Parts: sequence; structure tokens; C-alpha cells
Amino acid sequence: MWPLILLSIMALSTIIERLWFWWKVIQKSQRVQDKILDAAHYRWQAVSEIARTCREHPLGRFLYAPLRQECSDPEIFHLALEAAADEELALMRRGEKLLEAVIALSPLLGLLGTVLGLINSLGSIRLSDLGTDSTAGVTLGIGESLISTASGLIVAIVSLAFYRLFQALSSNQVRLFRQAGSELEVLYRQNFIDGLPKPAVTSEAELVNATVETNVEEGGAAAIASVDSEDEHHE
Repeated sequence: MWPLILLSIMALSTIIERLWFWWKVIQKSQRVQDKILDAAHYRWQAVSEIARTCREHPLGRFLYAPLRQECSDPEIFHLALEAAADEELALMRRGEKLLEAVIALSPLLGLLGTVLGLINSLGSIRLSDLGTDSTAGVTLGIGESLISTASGLIVAIVSLAFYRLFQALSSNQVRLFRQAGSELEVLYRQNFIDGLPKPAVTSEAELVNATVETNVEEGGAAAIASVDSEDEHHE
């Protein structure tokens, strides 16, 4: 029974800590996303500083990770996003392994407590006691033994419910991370391309003028060559 109590305390502390974590995350997720992406749309030069002020939130840390890189290569930006996503996902899933262990072990420990209780209760019965008042205590012992199984099942069911809840919240945040990260990366690539030196655009009129000048130069060179040839012939 004591191992089951210990597991229930560990599960309860993990559930409370995760509830507090997710309450803070969900409360500010949309606000952080809008704040950073709005800056990326309209004030790209200030987006890094704005993201830095949101580092207390997982989404803020995720979006700030590539912006703090000194290298301007889009591939480095993408890799930084992926690395930050893996790190934040690990933090969001903290405590899930413990809940998995509690879900698996609690029913088994409860069943073990019931079996041991039945062994103790039935071991004290003698054949001569059957049908007498002395078996009343045995019946009470069997009932108390079954409480262990019920307790293990209750702990496992509660832990499983919160485990699934936390998994759903993690999946929702992953979807939000993917959406915000993709939008930020697209904006970064647009700004990266805009910052590159662009090839000169030659208009049609300029092309015509260049062609005429080339033809004139070629014609002049041909005329000079013809005059030189005639001079040599006269000589």
C-alpha cells in the first residue's frame, strides 16, 4: 500500500506542476504569436528585440532562437528553428514518462496488495472455523484487501486522464509552433532576398540604343578598314 501512496503523491505533484505550466502557456500563446509576427510583417528590423522580450514563453523562445543567429543564411535559420522546436517540445512533455510509469504500475501494485491481503486473511482460516463467527474477521480482511485494487485503479485512471490531456495540449502547441515558425521563415526569406543586390533591369529602349551604338561602331570600323585598304592599293 505504501508504494501505491508514493506513486499517487508523485503523480499528483506532476499533474499540479503541468497544469500550472500549461495554464501560463495557453494564456499567452496567441498574444506572443501576434506580437512577434506583426513585427515581422511591418518592422523586421525590430523583430529580434521584440522576440527577445518574450523569451519567458516557449513560443517566444522558439521564434527568438533563429533570430539571434549572426549568420544570415536561410538554411541556418531553418535549422535553428528545428533545434529550438525539439528543445521546447522536450520541455512541454516533461513529466509524461512519470505519468506513464504511474499508469502502468498503479493497477499492478493495487492487485499485489489485494493478493497479499487475501493470503493473510485466508491463511488464518481453519477448517473447523468454517460456518462459525470466527470467519467474520476474514470477510472484513478480504474487503480491505480489495480496497488496494480499487485505489490502484483510481490512481491509474486519474493519471491517464491528465496524461491524455497534456498530450493534446502538446499537440496543439506543436501545430501552433509549426504555423508560426513557417510564417516567420517565409518572411525571413523574403527579407533575405530583398537584401541581396539585384541585377540591373534593362529597358527595351536602352537595348535598342545599345544595338544602334554597336552597329554604328561596327560600321565605322568597317569604313576605316576600307579606306586603309584603298590607300594601300593606290600605293
